Amino acid sequence: MTPTAGSASLRRTLVRILLASVLAVATGFAVLPGASAQTAQHHSVRNWHVWVGSESRDMAIQGMRFLPGRITIDAGDSVTWIANSTEIHTVTFLKNDAPLPPKREFNLQTDVIPAGGHVYDGHSYYNSGLMTKMTSSGLLPPGVPLIQKYRLTFPKPGTFTYWCLVHGVMMKGVIHVQRHDARYPHTQRWYDSQARAEARALRADGLRLEARMLRSAGRHQVWAGAEDSKVSVMRFLPATVTVHVGQSVTWTNPGKVTPHTVTFGKEPPPPAVFTYLPSAKYSGGNLNSFISPGQTFKVTFNKAGTYHYVCALHDTMGMVGKVVVRP
Repeated sequence: MTPTAGSASLRRTLVRILLASVLAVATGFAVLPGASAQTAQHHSVRNWHVWVGSESRDMAIQGMRFLPGRITIDAGDSVTWIANSTEIHTVTFLKNDAPLPPKREFNLQTDVIPAGGHVYDGHSYYNSGLMTKMTSSGLLPPGVPLIQKYRLTFPKPGTFTYWCLVHGVMMKGVIHVQRHDARYPHTQRWYDSQARAEARALRADGLRLEARMLRSAGRHQVWAGAEDSKVSVMRFLPATVTVHVGQSVTWTNPGKVTPHTVTFGKEPPPPAVFTYLPSAKYSGGNLNSFISPGQTFKVTFNKAGTYHYVCALHDTMGMVGKVVVRP
C-alpha cells in the first residue's frame, strides 16, 4: 500500500468513527464494537409470562404452583399469567403487600371478582378473578367470568408477593421489579425451562402421593382426593369398592385446602351442592355431601346394585367413583 492510499484509508476510518460518535450522542446509546442489537434494545418494555398451575394429561394431578414462582423484571415491564390447569386459581396481590392468613378460607362471593385494573400501584388490592382452562362451570354464581389470561404492568421497582386465593399458602408467587434500565438476570426461555422442570417434578410428587394413599385405603374407607404442600390428587382412592347390603363406606377428605363432594345421582345446583351431610342410608337416587378438608361422609347401603358417584367440583377432571353392593 502506498503512503497516499494509506492516508485515504485512515481518513475513511476516522470519518466512520466520527459518524458513529455523533449517532451515539444523538440517540443516547454508546455503540461499542461487537455490540449486538439485542443489547442495544435491552431497555425496551417487555411482557413476561408465568403459568398458573399445572396438571397431568389425565388431570388427576394438579400442581398448586405458579411456574416459575419467582421472576425478575424491569420497571415498566408487564407480566401475563396464563391458565395452565383445569383447576381454578387466582392471581391476587393483597392490600399493602400483606401476607395471606394461613387458615384463610376461599370466599365464593368476593374472591371471584376481578379488581384493581391493569397497572399495579404497589399497595392496593388487585385480583385476576378465576383463572382456568375451562370456559364455563355450572357451580359458580351467575355472571362470574372464567379467564385464561391476566396481564399486569409494574411501573415502580419493588418486590411484590401474590397468592392464589383458592389454594391459600400452598400457592405463592413473587415479582421482583428492578429499575427500568437494569440488566435482566434471566431470559423468558430460561424461566420456561424452569417451569417445565418444576411441572414434571410436581407430577412425580403427585403420583407418589396417590400410590401412598391407595395403600392406606380399603373396601370401607375411600379417600376423597389427597394433597400435600405442592399438589392435589383429584381422584377417589380407590375409585371402585365392593361391599354387601347393610355395610357402609366412609369417604374422608384428608387435605387441608381442597374441598370435594360425594354425589350420587343428579348433581344439585348451588348452593345445595355445598351442604355437608355427615352420614346417610342409601338405596339409590340422589344423594350429596360437601366434604371440606378433614370431614367424613358415611353411607350405609341398603340395596344391592352398582352405584356411580362423582365429585361435583372436579368431575370434569375425572374424579368419579363406583360402589358395587352385593347381596
